Amino acid sequence: MLDNISMRKKVLLVAGARPNFIKIAPLMKAFEAHKEIFNVLLVHTGQHYDFQLSEIFFKDLNIPKPDICLNVGSASHAVQTAQIMSAFEKVILDEKPDWVVVVGDVNSTVACTLVAAKMHVKIAHVEAGLRSFDRTMPEEINRIVTDSIADHLFVSEESGVENLKNEGIASTKIHFVGNVMIDTLLSNMEKINKSDILGRLGLKPEAQTENEKLNRLYSVLTLHRPSNVDSPETLSEIYDIVETISRSIGIVYPVHPRTKKMMESHDFLSKFQKITNLKMVEPIGYIDFVKLVKESKFVLTDSGGIQEETTMLNIPCLTMRDNTERPVTIKKGTNCLVGRNKSKIKRCVGSIMNDTYKKGKIPKLWDGNTATLIVNSLREIHE
Repeated sequence: MLDNISMRKKVLLVAGARPNFIKIAPLMKAFEAHKEIFNVLLVHTGQHYDFQLSEIFFKDLNIPKPDICLNVGSASHAVQTAQIMSAFEKVILDEKPDWVVVVGDVNSTVACTLVAAKMHVKIAHVEAGLRSFDRTMPEEINRIVTDSIADHLFVSEESGVENLKNEGIASTKIHFVGNVMIDTLLSNMEKINKSDILGRLGLKPEAQTENEKLNRLYSVLTLHRPSNVDSPETLSEIYDIVETISRSIGIVYPVHPRTKKMMESHDFLSKFQKITNLKMVEPIGYIDFVKLVKESKFVLTDSGGIQEETTMLNIPCLTMRDNTERPVTIKKGTNCLVGRNKSKIKRCVGSIMNDTYKKGKIPKLWDGNTATLIVNSLREIHE
């Protein structure tokens, strides 16, 4: 243990988008338990800059105010990545960190990794090794590049370990520690259970009669990937799917700002709004969203993290993609890949409504202790 505070190792912990915030919350707490060893500065790149996608998550998860804000905002992948790199280079020159810790697979992740590597600062990547094997996904490129140059790789599921070894990464760099998103989920369960989001949305959380209980049944929809929402052709397919599902069960849809913009530009927003059993709402915070998912019959999504949260909550998840970088959610969890295959989705919804859908299991090391394992590993590496 270091007695001299000036000898603490300086860590820049980077976050930029909603999934990052959920991952850094337990890391901040775990680092705080070792503040005699680490001096941690939280860097917010500003990749997600509106309140619903950024500040509300800091509030929900009790994340301290960022020490450094880059305020890059929205732009194309190339422009946004370049702006983050330029701004982060100045931060490294000013702060002279010993470590840069990045999480996930967004543009902030790869941009800050590239800068740190070229400036000879050690890099730790949390949630390393995940692969969809689909290079049309920007996140897949971010994952591959980040893992190839990071010094230590902290892996959330066993497939990640195999992927990294197959890419020639030395086993001494690979640490199978579990999933920090599950840390956040478990540590906030009391707050999640107390959320009144169902009542605010008129979903009858205190249902007593059989008729009220039936009315309480609902599903949750989230969509944001360009492959699903950027063209009128795919939006038309999704409209048909959503309208069909809505005949069997209500759907609550927190609409991503970018998705809403695409719907408007392709003249689909009013069509979705006219679906009788579809409740479109503004984006909601982490606590309320998890409560919404936890009490739902199933989730239809194209998100990555939601595949993991539904597996932990034992809620069926139908993923509107043709691949996933989180295969454990399919092999052990509650996830099923359905793409935009209407007939497959109808079959899955039918099995869910008949209670014949598969039962999931909790993956290895998804126990709420991942952030502690990560910080303990960094401490051992440091010593």
